[in-house]
Amino acid sequence: MSFVIQPLQDGAQLADLHHQAFDPAIDPAIGQAWDAPAFERLLQQKSVQAFGTSHGFILLQTVAEEAEILTLAVHPDARRAGLARALIGEAQKTLRAARIFLEVAQDNRPARALYAGMGFVECGRRAAYYKRPDGARVDALILQLETPQ
Repeated sequence: MSFVIQPLQDGAQLADLHHQAFDPAIDPAIGQAWDAPAFERLLQQKSVQAFGTSHGFILLQTVAEEAEILTLAVHPDARRAGLARALIGEAQKTLRAARIFLEVAQDNRPARALYAGMGFVECGRRAAYYKRPDGARVDALILQLETPQ
């Protein structure tokens, strides 16, 4: 499937989509949504960029030749259509970073499968980093992808 991915700057739009994508009632393993002021603050930084569509987006911070995926959100109705893969591909193409890093919850199996399928490998771990609604703690896996230059 083909997607028209473009730069995004509307913090309220990103927050709304993030809320829909990170609803713990749908899947408690995917984290918590960020609010519009948080997105607005991030987007004011020169090192932060967002790309996406009306169904999903990727928010990245670039420092030197490295990029960190701060969040990747896809609306539940648009999952499994290749949008997340397309967003990461667009980030690789646009940013030209030597490495891309991200954190993912150890129990987020769909996201881990996506990242592994794209070549991300574990390079670190933050013990008990994420807190679940039931109070349980889950490790954050730090993944990296070496990108061709």
